[in-house]
Amino acid sequence: MDHDSTDHPKSPSKARRGSQSDLPPQDLTAADVDPATSAAEEDDEGRLPEAPEESAEAIAEGPLAVGHAAIENAVRLAPTSPGVYRMLNAGSDVLYVGKAKNVRKRLASYARVNAPLPARILRMIAATVTVEIVSTTTETEALLLEANLIKQLRPRFNVQLRDDKSFPYILISGDHWAPQILKHRGAQTRPGRYFGPFASAGAVNRTITALQRAFLIRSCTDGFFESRTRPCLLYQIRRCSGPCTREIDFPGYSELVREANDFLSGRSHAVKKLLASEMEKASTELEFETAALYRDRLAALSAIQSQQGINPRTLEEADVFAIHQEGGYSCVEVFFFRTGQNWGNRAYFPRAEKSFTPEEVLASFLAQFYDDKPPPKLILLSHEIEESSLLADALCVKAGYKVEVSVPKRGEKKELVAHALTNAREALGRKLADTATQSRLLEGMATTLALPQVPKRIEVYDNSHIQGTNAVGAMIVAGPDGFIKNQYRKFNIKSEGLTPGDDYAMMREVLERRFKRLLKPPEGDAAKAKADDDSFPQWPDLVIIDGGRGQLNAVREIFEGLGLTQVSLMAVAKGPDRDAGRETLFMPDREAIKLEPRDPVLYFIQRLRDEAHRFVIGSHRKLRKKDIREAGLQEIPGIGPSRKRALLHHFGTLKEIERASIADLGKVPGVSAESARKIFEFFHAQPG
Repeated sequence: MDHDSTDHPKSPSKARRGSQSDLPPQDLTAADVDPATSAAEEDDEGRLPEAPEESAEAIAEGPLAVGHAAIENAVRLAPTSPGVYRMLNAGSDVLYVGKAKNVRKRLASYARVNAPLPARILRMIAATVTVEIVSTTTETEALLLEANLIKQLRPRFNVQLRDDKSFPYILISGDHWAPQILKHRGAQTRPGRYFGPFASAGAVNRTITALQRAFLIRSCTDGFFESRTRPCLLYQIRRCSGPCTREIDFPGYSELVREANDFLSGRSHAVKKLLASEMEKASTELEFETAALYRDRLAALSAIQSQQGINPRTLEEADVFAIHQEGGYSCVEVFFFRTGQNWGNRAYFPRAEKSFTPEEVLASFLAQFYDDKPPPKLILLSHEIEESSLLADALCVKAGYKVEVSVPKRGEKKELVAHALTNAREALGRKLADTATQSRLLEGMATTLALPQVPKRIEVYDNSHIQGTNAVGAMIVAGPDGFIKNQYRKFNIKSEGLTPGDDYAMMREVLERRFKRLLKPPEGDAAKAKADDDSFPQWPDLVIIDGGRGQLNAVREIFEGLGLTQVSLMAVAKGPDRDAGRETLFMPDREAIKLEPRDPVLYFIQRLRDEAHRFVIGSHRKLRKKDIREAGLQEIPGIGPSRKRALLHHFGTLKEIERASIADLGKVPGVSAESARKIFEFFHAQPG
């Protein structure tokens, strides 16, 4: 896939004042919507599968013997060549689809009566009454056929992908003198150039919106285009160059289309360099309106390249897969990189029993994933899978070019896999939290922590700062219905004479400001209303803080000073090396509590702690970014006027410089690797 961008429109010949401000039909629902806030057309993260079954069926001696007999009968007739076998139950439902280099040998492994097999396999054998076999010429063909049959038949004992949505592409049409840019799914039969795949409709929509702002290519239908007598609203808001009414001539529009094709083909550096030089030239000639147009186009291109926060420096084309398992479920996160740019990611939740290892789930997932999709030339994985070379050979046969499947050990490729793995972990966490029964978790928490009652309101506190600057505290609230976000509060730390970085003093200020309001008794009708109120309480039943025994004792002293006795208190200390799942819980006058890593109550507490951390970090960064925008780039050590000018020429705006990665900053002329690191750390310094 090509990806590139360049120049400006051959400035539209004339702007018609008072033109009709209607939109093309497809833009009526999303006219100039900010890409960051627009809703995606689809849910990129699928639903969790039904809870995997444990040993629900008793493995009676009779049925297991019947299954062994059926498989032994199939072994006698099975070929010694590659093929695919299907195990069926009494109702002719397919239980399992497998492939083998030697079908007879593989089936014989199931037929051994005393073989130590997992409970899942024993249940499958017990339910089997018939085995069907299809021979193939090669093991590669067997792998492709197996993946196809699993997707069609959805056997109970296989890993199932459960997501057949096609990926969207960007199409720049080639059947009209003024090509159109649009989102496309399905067969690629219309003339033009296709760029993709993108992870979701939302990713395509955001990219198309930015491309319109950068290259001013029309998005309207041919019928709408032909009927125009005046430019539509997209021309007025600078998202189209107006070819319908000849606001731009044919050579000028063709140049814009060429630039868009170049950008999407990967030749973006030359395009951005040209835009920057044109912006500088227009500014020097005091044509500030033209310079502003180039600036906006440059910012639009930077926005595309900074999407998802990570773009590879040396990788042109690859798909990255990472798998994470938690609570009996699996999440596979897929990132798509084309022409050196990130074209989005999607989380999948394949159906698989708990006994499947991450490697087994990932191997089966990959074969099904590429059953109806063209693979890239490089596939990066988080886990080593068996028969990775066989999968690569199968994809080579399918695609017609060499495909490499590998698990990177170092460098940028390893970083991309680690990034995908983090996203997989977070995506599964969100899904588990969303689908868990909140009341059951609260009851489990009350039992595990020996609370006097099931908590109806839980408050979690955290604070954030960088060397004492922009200090902010935050409170998040959870109850029977999950997180109660309209009850969240942030506290700008106001105490004078506060020692920078004094977490205890900051927590004291936050808690005193929070509870002094509650301790002030209501008067008159308000008091009666509160006494009769059975709705969500204002007083917490449990307060959680991030920290260990020291933080707990400090907060306990604060509570005693305020006279708070009816509120339970708990501190959550991170595990060794900050490992999730190894936290220690501290409560007053009790021994430290350590729960099993897969305990649902521990997972719930982790989610509460992480949500508080997310909220307080976001509040801190808003304050910090406000200071940064007021101070400007000159506050960064070692960044003088020349480098500041180079950065603004390259990215267009300060906001895009904030979004840039270290690699993107290092591409700016005159900015060394060390300077790029300083600039990045200035904008992304981790608060305490």
